[in-house]
Amino acid sequence: MKKTIPAGNFLLIALSALFIWAVPPKAAAAAGLFGAPQTVSREAGGLNTAIGYWHHEDTYENGAEHKIRQNAIYSQAAYGASNIWEISARIGISDLTIFDTFSAADGSVTAGRSDFEENWKFFGTLGAKVFYPFNKTFGMGAFVQGTYYFSYFTDSVSGTAGGAPFTAELKVRNLWDVNLGVGFQAALHRGVRVYAGPYVHYSEAKAYATTTISGRAHADEKVTLSNKALSGGFAGIDMPLARGFRLNAEAQYSDRLSAGAAVSYTY
Repeated sequence: MKKTIPAGNFLLIALSALFIWAVPPKAAAAAGLFGAPQTVSREAGGLNTAIGYWHHEDTYENGAEHKIRQNAIYSQAAYGASNIWEISARIGISDLTIFDTFSAADGSVTAGRSDFEENWKFFGTLGAKVFYPFNKTFGMGAFVQGTYYFSYFTDSVSGTAGGAPFTAELKVRNLWDVNLGVGFQAALHRGVRVYAGPYVHYSEAKAYATTTISGRAHADEKVTLSNKALSGGFAGIDMPLARGFRLNAEAQYSDRLSAGAAVSYTY
């Protein structure tokens, strides 16, 4: 005899997978470093490239709060001039972990695991910044940076609900974010620059959940997710290495701490 599941349990499974979801929360997706306010390109104008790593943590909310984590690797090409402006483009890959995504509040629902995990998806980032020097040591700049994920993240979990087997699949699509900020810079000895400032951020994504109970697929459920914290602060250091190479290390904080580093080369 085929088992049936109360409607309440089915809704719980579908909704818990969604709520638990939280895709681009407070601190946005792992776009990478903002960088020093002043371009590293030659004053006469020129190209600079970089390879970077970014570890991102944040909290997303949609009725409930959930911690997210991303690790991103990217390559950047930028063009700047006059020591005051720069435009840039990045391409990279990132993973995504959302903690407790598949947790259920109902004791009759048991899932094989609780975390959403997906590996390496491509993203692209465009940015621009301007810089105004007060004198040879101090200056101030502003930047804008936007990121979009070309692929969607997906994961699934199996378990039982009221004694019947189920499979829940969650997809995170159209993940994007935008950041705007102001940075204050100080030029130190031997070309070292330190900088810090505030920024505002908005991130959004669509989450889709499909639940299959006893072999029968049910309609998709979907929700829009956005970040909880809309502002934060950042600080970093940019220093010369050798023969046109520079090292940039930076930390950002809005709801949780994120950090990374990049090595650039000026042509």
